[in-house]
Order: sequence, then C-alpha cells, then structure tokens
Amino acid sequence: MRDPAAWVAFGLGAGLSPWAPGTCGTLVAVLLFLPLRLLWWPWYLLVVALVFTLGTWAAGRVGRRLGRKDPQAVVVDEIAGYWIAMAPVLQFADWRWMLAGFLLFRLFDIVKPWPIRDLDRRLGGGLGTMLDDALAGGFAAALLAAAAWWLGAY
Repeated sequence: MRDPAAWVAFGLGAGLSPWAPGTCGTLVAVLLFLPLRLLWWPWYLLVVALVFTLGTWAAGRVGRRLGRKDPQAVVVDEIAGYWIAMAPVLQFADWRWMLAGFLLFRLFDIVKPWPIRDLDRRLGGGLGTMLDDALAGGFAAALLAAAAWWLGAY
C-alpha cells in the first residue's frame, strides 16, 4: 500500500477485504456516489472518465506487480462500473435506485453474460480489468434507464 497505484486499484483498501472484495468495492462506490450524484451530469461523466483512466493505469500496474491478470483485490473497476450503471438515473437517484443499481451491477459483474465474459477472457492488463466492469455497468445502466422510463421518472 506504499504505492499510490495500490490505493487507487484497491479502492482505498476495500479490495483487501477477506470477504467478497468486489462487493466491498461496490459498497465504496455507493458511498462515493452519494456526493457525486449532486454533480451536473457532464461533470459526473468527466469524473467517471477520469476514474476509469486512472483505474486502468493503477489496475495494470498492480496486476503486473502481483503477477496476475485481474487480481480480486483490484476493485477500482467495480467503482467505475457502478458509477456507469448509475449515470441514467443520476438526477433522481434515491436509495431505491442506488440499491437497484448495486444489485444489477453485481449481477452482471458476477454472471458475466456475453460479451462481458469474452472480453474478460481476451483482454488483459489494466484496460481488460476495467472494461469488463464498464460493460457490466453499461448493461445495468440500460436496465435502470428502461425501468426509469417505464416508471415515468423521465
């Protein structure tokens, strides 16, 4: 944890949890989302893009140091993925939307339906680590947007 890349990659330490590090990383994402949801949406997307870029660097660096393609302790991808999932409901995200986003994102991240599974297997390094969770977040975002439209939230 002396390397700044480790702090980023391990989600401020959440990834070091002995129990479900990905879920712990997503919980950190939820906590960090609380103030982020107040941002104007272009600023929110800029923050997500910056974390994705920083996470790509950090995940790649930590993965190389640990000698693993996608170490479980690297959870910055869960943080960016959850934030991607929440983008369509940013303006009205209360605890129900945040819980739905959490559950949908974790479902897609764990199950890894096509094409997420193929991407996870083919790409390595920091970009591979980040992209599969970004895609899982995109799947969750699509379902949240559909639910918001169906419920008349837009």
